[in-house]
Amino acid sequence: MVFSSAVFLWLFLPIVFVVNYFLRPKYSNIWLVAASLLFYAWGEPVLVLLMLVSILVNWLTGLGIQKFPGRKTAVLLLGLAFDLCSLGYYKYAGFFAETLNSILGREAVPVPEIALPIGISFFTFQAISYIADVYRGDTEAQPRLINTALYISFFPQLIAGPIVKYREINRQIESRRITVDGIGIGFRRFIYGLSKKVLVSNTLGYCADTIYGLNFEMVSTPMAWIAAISYTFQIYYDFSGYSDMAIGLGQMFGFQIPENFNYPYLSRTIGEFWRRWHISLGSWFREYVYIPLGGNRKGKLRTYLNLFVVFFCTGLWHGASFSFIFWGLYHGFFSILERLGLKKVMEKYRVVGWLYCFAVVHFGWVFFRIDGIRNAWAYIKKMIMPWSYAQADTFLWDYIDNRAVFVMVCAVLGAGLIQAAAPKKLSGKWKGSVAEAACCVILLVLCLASIATDTYNPFIYFQF
Repeated sequence: MVFSSAVFLWLFLPIVFVVNYFLRPKYSNIWLVAASLLFYAWGEPVLVLLMLVSILVNWLTGLGIQKFPGRKTAVLLLGLAFDLCSLGYYKYAGFFAETLNSILGREAVPVPEIALPIGISFFTFQAISYIADVYRGDTEAQPRLINTALYISFFPQLIAGPIVKYREINRQIESRRITVDGIGIGFRRFIYGLSKKVLVSNTLGYCADTIYGLNFEMVSTPMAWIAAISYTFQIYYDFSGYSDMAIGLGQMFGFQIPENFNYPYLSRTIGEFWRRWHISLGSWFREYVYIPLGGNRKGKLRTYLNLFVVFFCTGLWHGASFSFIFWGLYHGFFSILERLGLKKVMEKYRVVGWLYCFAVVHFGWVFFRIDGIRNAWAYIKKMIMPWSYAQADTFLWDYIDNRAVFVMVCAVLGAGLIQAAAPKKLSGKWKGSVAEAACCVILLVLCLASIATDTYNPFIYFQF
């Protein structure tokens, strides 16, 4: 089930919200766990068993760490082994088998066909952060199974984040208040996120998929640029829109879920980009991988090695392919360059820094989107060295219409340019105003109309 589906908007959400509103907190947790498991099982009824086992194992691991302090390291390792093995089996077993067979030049290991549980990377990382925080003494183990289940399975951020640390939300699980103001703020945030997804991301995604779906010989240089730009903004509006919806839903149910995006395309360095893009993932890797490895406390070479490991893991986390690994290391390469001195230059010359960062990120998304590093290189080469290819005689306007152009212009302006230029007083007056309410009503009507008439509705980050 996706947030932008008619079933969710007209049936699931209204029922879950109305019933929850009239329940006392201790019953609310039970109700939300049941709703979350139904939400997850809607598309994967069998794999919900994995979710239930994960909840039970991590709950017992947390209790074991606290009850047996002398053996807490062994208990932690057992819990980590379960989480990482589950993630490795479902997400990477096929990739590892194919890689080994490729190295050996024969099918030494059968390649398993395993259905990937939606959102396994997200809820597994949440589970790991819980037992790691209990181990470090940053939080106490949760004695109630239902509360641990709610933390791991809460449907607003279950399958595409943000990745929430247990200590950020444990008190809200125990006790929270649902207010009319909070519901209003959450509902508006949800509408903005839904609009990003349905009205912007879907339009740009259809354009990108259409061009990328053509034979390479049919793609001209302008078409390659349009496809790349469309995807650059599609993935931002897709993922940030989902995060907005998750945060808005959380507020409607009394939870404060951390922000996950802060206009990343305004960044002037790659380091800044990763402080603005998928903030919860960057924070997770920094806290549970980078700092435990030594961070920047053990000399420059060790710092660069730690960055290499983090970005390797970041790429691998996104998908089981060398394209994703390359994409992660690509970002790591520029992060290290910035630490070697490039950062000072880019921060000094703001426009140059912005152009540099956007170009790096933009071309990086080509590797992220296209299957195969060589294929991605070919597209980039056609974009920046068109004379190396015979230009196709296909007509760009056969694959992009006026609506797509209009949406693309709005996407560029709305990715931070308008927000950065708008006076703070104006933005303050806008929030909660009659004009904003009217705007939200219009956006909601447009979204519902689009959902009712359009069958194209993918979520990019569901595959992770």
